[in-house]
Amino acid sequence: MAGAATDGLTIVLTSVPAATPPDATIYIAGSFNKWQTDDAAYRLTTSGGGQYSITLPASVRGPVEFKFTLGSWDSAELDTNGAEIQNRKFAVPASGPATYSDTVQNWHLPARTIAELQQELEKILATTHTPGLSVAIVRREGPEWIAGLGKADVASDRPATADTLFRIGSVSKAFAALAILKLENEGRLSLRDSVRHLAPDVWFENRWEATDPVRVVDLLEHTTGWDDMHLREYAKDAPDMSLADALAYYHHSRISRWPPGTRMAYCNSGPAVAAYIVEKITGQRFEDYVTQNFFEPIGMKTATYFQAGAAQMATLYRDDGRSPFPYWNILFRPAGSINASANDMAAYLAFYLNRGTVGGTLVLPAASAERMEVPTRNWAAQAGLKYGYGLYNYTTLDQGRVFHGHDGGVTGGLTKMAYLPDEGVGYAYSINAGNGDAFARINKALRAYVTRGLAKPKLPAAGPLPDMTPSYAGWYEPDSSRNETFHFLERLGGLMKLRIEGGTLIASPAAAFLGQEARFTPVRGSTWRTEPEAVATAALVSPPDGQRYVVIGMQTLKRIPAWLAFVEIGLTAWFVLAAAMTLLYAPFWMLASVRKTWRRPHELWIRLWPLVAVLCIVAGVVIFQLASEDLIDRLGRITAWSAGLFLATVVFALASVASVIALWSARRSPVRRFVYGYCAATTVALLIAVSYFAYWGIIGIRTWA
Repeated sequence: MAGAATDGLTIVLTSVPAATPPDATIYIAGSFNKWQTDDAAYRLTTSGGGQYSITLPASVRGPVEFKFTLGSWDSAELDTNGAEIQNRKFAVPASGPATYSDTVQNWHLPARTIAELQQELEKILATTHTPGLSVAIVRREGPEWIAGLGKADVASDRPATADTLFRIGSVSKAFAALAILKLENEGRLSLRDSVRHLAPDVWFENRWEATDPVRVVDLLEHTTGWDDMHLREYAKDAPDMSLADALAYYHHSRISRWPPGTRMAYCNSGPAVAAYIVEKITGQRFEDYVTQNFFEPIGMKTATYFQAGAAQMATLYRDDGRSPFPYWNILFRPAGSINASANDMAAYLAFYLNRGTVGGTLVLPAASAERMEVPTRNWAAQAGLKYGYGLYNYTTLDQGRVFHGHDGGVTGGLTKMAYLPDEGVGYAYSINAGNGDAFARINKALRAYVTRGLAKPKLPAAGPLPDMTPSYAGWYEPDSSRNETFHFLERLGGLMKLRIEGGTLIASPAAAFLGQEARFTPVRGSTWRTEPEAVATAALVSPPDGQRYVVIGMQTLKRIPAWLAFVEIGLTAWFVLAAAMTLLYAPFWMLASVRKTWRRPHELWIRLWPLVAVLCIVAGVVIFQLASEDLIDRLGRITAWSAGLFLATVVFALASVASVIALWSARRSPVRRFVYGYCAATTVALLIAVSYFAYWGIIGIRTWA
C-alpha cells in the first residue's frame, strides 16, 4: 500500500467540495501509477474534519504530475467554474520526506438520470454563453433522449427543439463513404479502383501515379497526400454551383506530397471527388442520391445539404453567443454542408448501432458499416494499428473504451457523433457557437452518462519489446501536415525525441512547454499503447525507403539526424531570443535618441532596421490572431487583413536585408563594438528566418490565391 511508507511524499487535501458524496472514495492518479484512476494502492484516507491524505512510496522521486478523482476521469477534479484543470505538479526531493497540501475546488459528478444530465448541460450553456444545443442519446433498442436545449435564435428568443436543424460540418463526410460502399456492394466500383480511371476529368497531380495511384479508398481514408482545401476554396460562397464546377474552380491543393496510401492527412477535397465519382456512375446529383438511398431509408426526415427556412435553422454565433454568423454555403457540399436535427441524428446513430439495418430493413450490409470503422491504407494500419481514421469514421478513446464516429465544425457551429458498437450506445450533439470549452464539457457530460455502469475494459498485458525498437530511438519531426502552409511551424513545434527506458517507449517534445511526455507500452508487433488505454495508438514503421517513422495517433513523424534537430532547436532559440531582445532593447535606445547628449546617429540604422523586421513579425502574428474568428472571410479573399499579412512578410524580408546593408555601411563608423556585435547577431538571426520563411513560401504569402 502506498500509504505504508513514511519517508516519501505526503499529499494532504485540506478540504473537498461540499457536494462530495459522503461515501466517496478519493484516489490520486498520476505519473507514478500510470494514471490509474481507481488504483486501490493510491486511495486517500480520511483523517477527519474533511481532510484526506496519502503518502507515496519512497521510490517516487523527482518531478511528478497528478490529479484527484473519485474513481474515474469522469469524476475528476475541476476548477470552481466546472472546467478542466491542468495536471498538478510537484518536484519530490531526491531523499527524505516531503509534503504537498492543497484543496479540491470541484468534482465532476456524472449525471445519473436524464433530468440531472439536462440540468448539467443547461448549466454549461449558461456559463459558456452558448445559445443552443441539439442532443440525442441512442441505444441499440431505440432512442433514450432526443432534445433541443437553449436558443436556436437569440434575437427572436426562438427555442431549440428536437426538430431544429444544426450544421453538422464534417460529420457529413460519412455519406460520401456510404454511397461509395453501396456502389461497391452493387459491383459498380471497387475501393481499389484508380480515381484517374473513374474520374479522368478531375484534375489532381500525383508524381507516383504509375506505381502508387490515388485510389478511391485514399479519398475516404485521407491518404491521397493532398493538401487540405486552401483558404480561397473555403471562402468561395457557392450555393448553386455544381460539384463539377466546384472541383474545377481551384485545383492547386490537390497535389500529392508523398506516395498515396502511406500517410494520413485530413483533406476536405477527398469527399468532393468521391461524391463526383458517385455522380458519374449513377447519373444523379450526389445530394439527391444520398437523400434517396440514405436519408429517407434511415429516417433522417429533415436532413438536407442546403439552407432551409430560417424558422427551421439554428442561427450560428460567435463566442460571445450574441453576434451571428451568416450562413456559409460550402464549396464542397459533400465535405460538410448537411443540416440535421436531433431527431435526424438519433436515426443516424441507430443505423450504425444496428449495423446498417433500420426497422428490420437492410440499408447497407453490416460488413460495410464495420469497414467504415477500420483504417487499412496508411503505414500504421498496414503494421496492425486499428486505431485511426477509417472511411470518414475515426476512433477516439476514453478510459480504454473505443468510440467510433466523427466531429464536425463550421464557422459558428460544432458537432460530435460518437458510438460504442459493442455496447450498443451512442450520442450526438451540436451547438450553434464555436465555443471549444462548451463543446468539450458537453462531450464529457454525455460520455460520462452513456458509459455509466459499463465495465472498464481490462488492460492487456505488456507485449515483448520488439527487437528493432532500439533502432528507433532518436529525433523525429512531423511529416504529414494537413495544411502545408503551416508545415514550417509544425516541423519545429512538433519536434520530438524517442527514447527507451526498460520496456517503455517515451516520446518527449523538444520544448517541455509544448506538452508532456507520453509513455508507450508494447502491445504486439510494432504497435504500442499508452496508459490507461486498452488499445494500441502508436506504431513504429519502416517503409521500403529505409527511413524510420513513428505514427502517434493520426500523425506521422519522420526520424531526422540528431545534429539537424540540435541545429533547428538552436536556430529557433536564437531567432526567438534575438526578436525578444530587439523589442526589449528598443525603448531604451529610442529614449536615449531623444536626448541630445545621448544621441548616437551612427548606430541609428543598424538598430532601427532589425526593430522594423521584428515588428513586422509581431504584426503578422497579431493580424492572424485577430482574423482567426473570421479566418475564411478575412484571409480567403483580398481584404485589409490578407493584404496586411502579405505586406508584413514582405517588409520583414526587406527590413532584414536593409539591416545587412546598414551593418555593412556602418562597419567603419564610430559604432560601439558591443552594439555592432549585438546588431550583427540579430541580423544574422533575421536572415536565417527570412531564408526559412522564403523556402516555405511565407514571404509574400497570398492567402487568397
